[in-house]
Amino acid sequence: MGKFLAGLIIVSALIAGTLLYYLQVHVYYQEITAPVGDEVSVTTLVSETPEPIIVDDFQGIASETSPLGYRACFTTPQSQAMMTETYVTYENAAPHVAPEWFDCFDAKALGAAIEANEAIAFMGEENVVWGFDRIVAVMDDGRGFVWHQMNICGEEVFHNGKPMPEHCPPRDTNTNTESN
Repeated sequence: MGKFLAGLIIVSALIAGTLLYYLQVHVYYQEITAPVGDEVSVTTLVSETPEPIIVDDFQGIASETSPLGYRACFTTPQSQAMMTETYVTYENAAPHVAPEWFDCFDAKALGAAIEANEAIAFMGEENVVWGFDRIVAVMDDGRGFVWHQMNICGEEVFHNGKPMPEHCPPRDTNTNTESN
């Protein structure tokens, strides 16, 4: 009887673990086939507001449960030189790992390319969801990537459990409350 119960516990744990893995990696993500009404935008130096850029071959995913689940890949004919003269660059860009099945987004390779100055990160939209910025990175060959990254306001409130810093916008003024 003891062996049966031990086996049952092990089988149940394997099933639960497999189900949990599947839910985290597949179910909570929605594929975005085209940027519907939500083009890839980058914040301009002049107006300090996001403006759409030229995008081809867009692929994207968004998580239902977290703003950090947003990832996208695309190509653009716009050169890095033109973009650095037009758009706000983003310091300390750190792409997050995407699910294995979303293979166009390799966070480790992208992070290495940013460090080697082969990719340049730009501010897509500040506080796209309160506490999270949308980052757009473009490689020297025209490949582009988008992800959400927690900003200083989000870090203080969500990570450190501290009160919202004075320079942060009020949480209720953000009209975009969706995770994508």
